[in-house]
Order: sequence, then C-alpha cells, then structure tokens
Amino acid sequence: MSARNRKLVGTIVLVIFLGAYAWVAVEVGAGRISHAPHWAQFAYFLMAGLLWVIPAGVLIRWMQRPD
Repeated sequence: MSARNRKLVGTIVLVIFLGAYAWVAVEVGAGRISHAPHWAQFAYFLMAGLLWVIPAGVLIRWMQRPD
C-alpha cells in the first residue's frame, strides 16, 4: 500500500475511532460514573482522556511508515 493510501485509510479509521471512543466515554461517564465518588470520577475522566492516545499513536506511526 502506498503512503498516500495509508494516510487516507488511516485518517478515515482515526476519525471513526475517535468518534466512537468519545461516544462510549461520554455514555459511561454520564451513566455509571456520575454516581461514583469524586475521586473515582476524576480517575475515570483522566484515564478516558488519555487512553485514546495509544491506539491513535500506533495508527499514526503506521500511516507515517515509509514505502
């Protein structure tokens, strides 16, 4: 696969992944976590806010791989 095609596919996958991830994180945060103690809410939102970086970084590294 050429670099141009990898970047196109990777961008589409990244946008879909981030949208789905944000939707799931908000649903969990608005539902189950809203009744938890403040420290648990903080821990959840901290982890949910940072956890998407790992798969996105792997995908971006794949997109930037030379031909």
